Amino acid sequence: MSKFTLLFTLIITLFISAYSQAFDSVSSRQALEQSLAKHKGKVVYLDFWASWCVPCKRSFPWMNDIQSKYKDKGFTVISVNLDADKQLAAKFLLANPASFEVIYDPKGKIAKHFKIQGMPSSMLIGRDGKIKSRHTGFFTKKIPQYNQEIEALLVNK
Repeated sequence: MSKFTLLFTLIITLFISAYSQAFDSVSSRQALEQSLAKHKGKVVYLDFWASWCVPCKRSFPWMNDIQSKYKDKGFTVISVNLDADKQLAAKFLLANPASFEVIYDPKGKIAKHFKIQGMPSSMLIGRDGKIKSRHTGFFTKKIPQYNQEIEALLVNK
């Protein structure tokens, strides 16, 4: 491991540690509620993921793309990480950067509330705040279907 890589890893670890301490003052559920309130009236793609999830590695580039493609049309991606150890999530995010919000749910309270069955799981929430569709797993062959669902909700104001 090069000195640069070691230094970079140390800086990221310290940042995540500091962020985690600050974040702990707000519960995971409160963080999600605040985020959803901030995006009220938008179409929201709510994604649940974990560092060990292989399909999650394939879903992140797509979520970055849709975040960029549709954000000006009233769309946002919010992701919820379920790793008990935030360092695992941080390592995942170094390899698979997110251009969208990440909320940590180390105790799985949000996942339990939404009855999440597998990783990744996602929900598409309409502008009215109601869940319009749910998906368990991420399949690249279904990307056209995912995009159609998003586009249909974006046109319905």
